[in-house]
Amino acid sequence: MNDIRWNLYPHVAASNHARAWVEMQKKLLRAPNTIDAYARGLDDFLSLCQRLGIDVESATKADIASYVEDMAHRPHAKLSHPHSAHPSGGLANRTIHLRLTAIRLFYDFLIEVGLRDSNPVGRGRYTRATGFHGTRERGLVPRFEQPPWIPSDEQWITFLDLVLREEPLRNQLMVFISYDGELRRSELLSLNLSDVDFPHQKITIRPEVAKNRSGRVVFYGDATSDLLCLYMRHRQSLLAVHSGARLGPLFLSESYRNRGQPLTFEMWNKIVQSIARRASLPLFSTHTFRHLRLTDLARCKLELYEIALTAGHKNFKTTLQYIQLSSTELGQRLRLATKHIDERNKLMLERMRIEDDNSK
Repeated sequence: MNDIRWNLYPHVAASNHARAWVEMQKKLLRAPNTIDAYARGLDDFLSLCQRLGIDVESATKADIASYVEDMAHRPHAKLSHPHSAHPSGGLANRTIHLRLTAIRLFYDFLIEVGLRDSNPVGRGRYTRATGFHGTRERGLVPRFEQPPWIPSDEQWITFLDLVLREEPLRNQLMVFISYDGELRRSELLSLNLSDVDFPHQKITIRPEVAKNRSGRVVFYGDATSDLLCLYMRHRQSLLAVHSGARLGPLFLSESYRNRGQPLTFEMWNKIVQSIARRASLPLFSTHTFRHLRLTDLARCKLELYEIALTAGHKNFKTTLQYIQLSSTELGQRLRLATKHIDERNKLMLERMRIEDDNSK
């Protein structure tokens, strides 16, 4: 597993207990993305504690509430965009919940080592509500099921046009593979050459790099296959001369400084952000390829279980969050599915009209 990059979490690195907790997550074999998300969330909280003069080890529920308020109202470039569902700004609801999870687990750790008696974040003990199954307890912050943003057909074509006209071959291939394989960022950057089955145009996502350790097989189309063949010839010039290089990471850095080294997550983020900025699509991210592909699979009338299988989802509810049919598409599919019912009702209506005319 890669070493923890402490320079990305300076406040965590400066705290002995916070650093020990993050190191424990690595020893517990958490996924690198999970460790990164936890460390970023905890670092953000420690930063606020430093600004407000809060003692981390003795923080109260009121201090946690101040942090929630800060996250909900701080400026955020993407969420303050006019096309966003949250034009007033603030972090996304999912991000807030993820950071609170990291902080809650950190305070669980402090309790275990004897530095605290209770957890200031808690677990659903703030407000009560009545549900279908009687009285239940809500969490500290309500959860909102906001569907992810996806580009329109015109916006997607504009994005691809920029990629094919202005981006190098490697970036073109990464965009096409991300979309065809509905790949997460971590899955894309973890691909090895040995994961690709060229004759059958399929890629194996290894369990150790997949979310929830759920490996799967994804497929790519002819256009992506053509780009891949071209890239393979170009890749040879990037390889360092050492044993096993040919079966190493699929995507390599082309910079002078890191030539031939595996491409980093940060570099892929910058590439997509640069393209999105030139295409005037500030909400476009590395995860948009996955959102759009799963929606397109639904538009192509694949069954829900087929979409869940190719996406690597264990729960259909997760798949449904990604699928966004427009009202026009949904209306067309409903009319097609219920055509026989509508025809039956129409015959009944005509029969009644005939009977009324005969009775007059």
